[in-house]
Amino acid sequence: MTAPLPRRVAAEGLGTALLVAVVVGSGIQATELSHDVGVQLLANSLATVFGLGVLITLFGPVSGAHFNPAVTLAVWFTGRDGLTARDVAAYLPAQVVGAITGAITADAMFGRPLVEFSTHDRSAPHLLLGEVIATAGLVLLILGLARADRATAAPIAVAAYIGAAYWFTSSTSFANPAVTTGRAFSDTFAGIAPTSVPGFVAAQLVGAALGLAAVTLVHGRGRAAAVPREPVEGHP
Repeated sequence: MTAPLPRRVAAEGLGTALLVAVVVGSGIQATELSHDVGVQLLANSLATVFGLGVLITLFGPVSGAHFNPAVTLAVWFTGRDGLTARDVAAYLPAQVVGAITGAITADAMFGRPLVEFSTHDRSAPHLLLGEVIATAGLVLLILGLARADRATAAPIAVAAYIGAAYWFTSSTSFANPAVTTGRAFSDTFAGIAPTSVPGFVAAQLVGAALGLAAVTLVHGRGRAAAVPREPVEGHP
């Protein structure tokens, strides 16, 4: 990482805010345009895919474009990109604050109450399993690309994975503790009840650990080389 820490933190906060604005805003727009849940999910997932790819391309060269505490912790644990504990301590709150800001901004754009906690319960065990699988796959993909020297493919590959995971996971693939927290602040199609957030976050952290184990299983225990100035990763 060559950019100063304040710039990287700003990139993580702003990038996460924009990502959540895309997720929540497209969810609101979808419900206003159609009453068909399948169409709503399609619109929401397509907007997320395009938005995420753009954001990774834009912010990746500055901060790595994690936008996700689970990804930041996984990158730090593997020693990739020279990320330090100090960096992690700065990235995580920036991501969470950015996610909340993004949800509030999306509500404001559509004339909704700025803070309206979601009533969408997502506490069922099968949804938590979906989050474990979604996050494990995301971490495996991101770190696997780095190990295979394919980090430049991240904008397309990560966005494509998240788009697919919207449809093949029961939880529609939040796979991100910060985004999960932000989405609790909007009682819309993309929201999650605050009482469901701890379970989702716990499942995501378990998934991140499983993703790290999968990377070791497939690529061995070697530490990924630093890949400065390359777009790396991100999620909804």
